[in-house]
Amino acid sequence: MFQNKRLIILDADGTTIDAYPAIEQAFALNGMTLGAEKSFQKRHHLFKYLGGLKEFPSIIKKNMRQRGRKKIVASLTEVYRSEASLYPGIADLIKSLIAAPDVVVGLVTRNVTNEPLETLRLLFARHDIDVGEFDFFDHVPLSQGKTAQFRLTRERFDVNPARAYVCGDEFKDYHAAISTGMHPFMVSYGFEDHDRLTEKFAVPREVIARTSTELCVRVSHALDLPFA
Repeated sequence: MFQNKRLIILDADGTTIDAYPAIEQAFALNGMTLGAEKSFQKRHHLFKYLGGLKEFPSIIKKNMRQRGRKKIVASLTEVYRSEASLYPGIADLIKSLIAAPDVVVGLVTRNVTNEPLETLRLLFARHDIDVGEFDFFDHVPLSQGKTAQFRLTRERFDVNPARAYVCGDEFKDYHAAISTGMHPFMVSYGFEDHDRLTEKFAVPREVIARTSTELCVRVSHALDLPFA
C-alpha cells in the first residue's frame, strides 16, 4: 500500500537555477566567450561534462586545454556560491512545496561545481531556502543517469507513481521520468530549447513550460498549492 503522499523531484541547473549567466561569467573569468544563450542550448553538453570539446569553437577548445577543467570548475563554483540566482518565482514555489504537509519534495542534481551539494546549499540559502528542509537532496555523478535515482527516490518514500512528478529541462529528464512511471514537468528555458525538445526528441508540447512562471503555475495547480 502506498503512502498518502505526493512526490516532486526538482532539477537544479536550467530548471530552478538560471545557470547560463553563471556559466557565462565563469568562462569570462577564464578569458573565454560563451556565446549567445540560444546557441548555447544547442551545445550545452560542454558545460555538463566539460569534456566534449568537439561541440565548441576552436578558440574555446584551445582555452579549455590551456587553462584546464579544474580552473573553470573552480570559477563556476565561486560564481554559483556568491551570485547565481533562481529563476523568477522558483523560490516561492519551493517554499510552498516544503510547507505542504502531503508533498515529498527534494532535488536530484548532476551539478558540476566543486562539492556540489555545498555549492547549492549556499545558493539556495541566499534565496532564504534551507535545503535541510528538503525531504531529499541528492547528487548523481556524471557517470550515472537519473533514472535509477528517480526510481530509488520514489520507492524510498513509497509514493504511487501516478502521484509523482519530475521537473527538468533536458530530454534525459523527460525519459527518466516516464521510464519510472512519473509525470514530467518539462521546461524549455534551460539547457534545451522548445524546438529541440519537441522536434528532435518528440517531447509533447503539452508538458513543456516556456517560462519559470508557467512552470510554477503548472506545478501549483497539479499539487493544489496556492500561487500568487
